Amino acid sequence: MRVLKIGNVEIKGKVICAPMAGITNLVYRKIAREYGASLVYTEMISDKALCFQSANTYEMIKLDKKEHPVAIQLFGGEKEYLVKAVKIINETEADILDINMGCPVLKVLKSKAGSYWLKDLEDTKDKIEAIVKASTKPVTAKIRLGYDESNINVLETVKMLEKAGVQAICIHARTRSQLYRGKPQLEYIKKAKEIVSIPIIGNGDIKTIDDAIAMLEYTKCDAIMIGRGAIGNPWLFTQINHYLQTKERLKDPTYFEKLELCLRHAKEMCEIEGEKKAIKQMRTLTCYYLKGMPNSISLKNKINKVETYIEFAKLIYNYEKELEEEKWKQ
Repeated sequence: MRVLKIGNVEIKGKVICAPMAGITNLVYRKIAREYGASLVYTEMISDKALCFQSANTYEMIKLDKKEHPVAIQLFGGEKEYLVKAVKIINETEADILDINMGCPVLKVLKSKAGSYWLKDLEDTKDKIEAIVKASTKPVTAKIRLGYDESNINVLETVKMLEKAGVQAICIHARTRSQLYRGKPQLEYIKKAKEIVSIPIIGNGDIKTIDDAIAMLEYTKCDAIMIGRGAIGNPWLFTQINHYLQTKERLKDPTYFEKLELCLRHAKEMCEIEGEKKAIKQMRTLTCYYLKGMPNSISLKNKINKVETYIEFAKLIYNYEKELEEEKWKQ
């Protein structure tokens, strides 16, 4: 298996799990690693929340030995707080520090964070250099093509980041203004790969083996990052890895395999996050596990009302029985 190096960190494989707010907590990351993600990221972490010692934020950077290599993703808008937050992250067991320069959410932009950094590359260079200097871990960045279609500056951005000391760059092949709409413009990932020597990771709408192949072959990027495509479907990591190594296509998981993993996900979430918080999050996550399953709308509606793991598990078990009785085939 080819080894990708980010600074002094070895990444064994080409398939990476993207950071996703409200999704990539400890349980999700461990499952992603188990199913073949070669690198996982925390949810994006607020610099000020770390500096002001938010208990919830400190919980978000708790790591497990089974998830390495793992990156902590940081976002913020002020150099002073960013540097202070970096020094806190230095004390963690994270392997990599990632800087969020791609989040398009208005709340993040108002704090001059995320994609806002793409508006003024000189100011961004100043902050990145300070972060690299303060960090004891390799620094990476996740970016977009530009702030909007009139200001696509991805090529200038990657050259600046490399010069500032960033060790790898993930490019989501859309602008900030596109959000998650429209087709990713892969040609910019290809061009970026050609002009810098550090690893380039491609991101955007990888939902199938064919999507992964298309991005890798066309852009020649060093690795791919999968976000929404793997929610409720960590088998995608396994399938892509297997294909890249053997050129064989594995079958999709059965309905029952998906339901069993969904139950496990919920159980482990309850153990770590507490039942109330976990079940609330599983209402959303379960919809992804159930995607494409027969007669699942009624189940989704019922799950949106449950409060406990026992209620949740009972609904899943009853649905499994229904599938068996109806002999639904995939």
